[in-house]
Amino acid sequence: MSLLIRAAKTANQLIYKVPVRHLNLLEFQSKDLLQKYGVAIQQFKVLDNSKSDAQVVQSFDCPEYVVKAQILAGGRGKGTFDNGFKGGVHITTNKSEVLSLSKQMIGNRLITKQTPKTGIMVNKVMVARSINITRETYLCILLDREHNGPVLIASPAGGMDIEAVAEETPEKLKTVPLDIAKPIPESVLLDVAKFLEFKGAAVQRCADEIQKLYTLFKAVDAVQIEINPLAETDKGEVISVDAKLNFDDNAQFRQKDIFSLDTTEEDTDPREVEAAKYNLNYVAMDGNIGCLVNGAGLAMATMDIIKLSGGEPANFLDVGGGVNESQVAKAFEILTSDPKVKGILVNVFGGIVNCATIANGIVAASKKLKLNVPLVVRLEGTNVTKAREILKNSGLPIQTASDLDDAAQKAVASL
Repeated sequence: MSLLIRAAKTANQLIYKVPVRHLNLLEFQSKDLLQKYGVAIQQFKVLDNSKSDAQVVQSFDCPEYVVKAQILAGGRGKGTFDNGFKGGVHITTNKSEVLSLSKQMIGNRLITKQTPKTGIMVNKVMVARSINITRETYLCILLDREHNGPVLIASPAGGMDIEAVAEETPEKLKTVPLDIAKPIPESVLLDVAKFLEFKGAAVQRCADEIQKLYTLFKAVDAVQIEINPLAETDKGEVISVDAKLNFDDNAQFRQKDIFSLDTTEEDTDPREVEAAKYNLNYVAMDGNIGCLVNGAGLAMATMDIIKLSGGEPANFLDVGGGVNESQVAKAFEILTSDPKVKGILVNVFGGIVNCATIANGIVAASKKLKLNVPLVVRLEGTNVTKAREILKNSGLPIQTASDLDDAAQKAVASL
């Protein structure tokens, strides 16, 4: 059970283990997607400091408003803006204050515990109808390898760390395997709603909401939809207050509208953004040895051996199996744009990729960039003999290595 919860909790962090391009949606974008599939959410509007903001606020009547800065980071409520304004989340009953609050947020950088020290620029503010929550529950639908398909995870203990619930009170968790080809049976929906401790008419409302969420899950090729909390209000409403959605990157070709919503935030390393344009997977790290590797597993092994040899990797850069010379050149350009990089280690196993392609790309990039840091190359596999000849005849000070241990030791010693 705890493995399922841990998978749900850490889905957004998997890029550090298996580097792929993840789609990031701002809160209002997630709510808009839920709304399109009939899921009950708080009414909301979006402000962007345009001339229409005043009209938008004037036409939005609520007893109480929640004004929230839109960035991809938590801790907004306790954050501080670079202009001195405090709090990225405000509640007010005064409509005239909404516009004033948004203007103090938009165009300024919000600093929280989860942002860079310089904060993240706020370009949009969501204004939502405040609701009076009487009870919070937890609901998650995610693809699970163990069950070879989607599972539903539910808990009446919502609005808190669900992993802690799994460890301390596992009896408050319910896991239900789902059939990807069919709707959730009504009996299952009602059973889950009762487990979440809904009563009376709210039981059916909860069941209906779960079914809508599962319809959304399948329709948008999601790998996770986490609702925390799935709340009950003083009016008996069942509302998805906060939603986290993750999508299958392989489904981008048929989910173009959703992937077009991707927001490249300022907290995203520009090198990572540039790498994605060339189908390269890049994640910056804290060390000083740049790594160029093909395959996520080999990349992780390379980083481990660098550390065992006394060094620290500066990045995770996987060029993949179908890499060409121009991608290798771009990879070198990205690596050398990091001022922390004092040496580069190339570790390629030529199964699908041709080692000669890598070698030609290395030579071309080194000459074009006038590479001035030590370069260690270890190549094995397809056309490796020719690749070694290319490196040897290049006239460049490239150190070659017989195996990965040798490569890592040479890279560390070259610094």
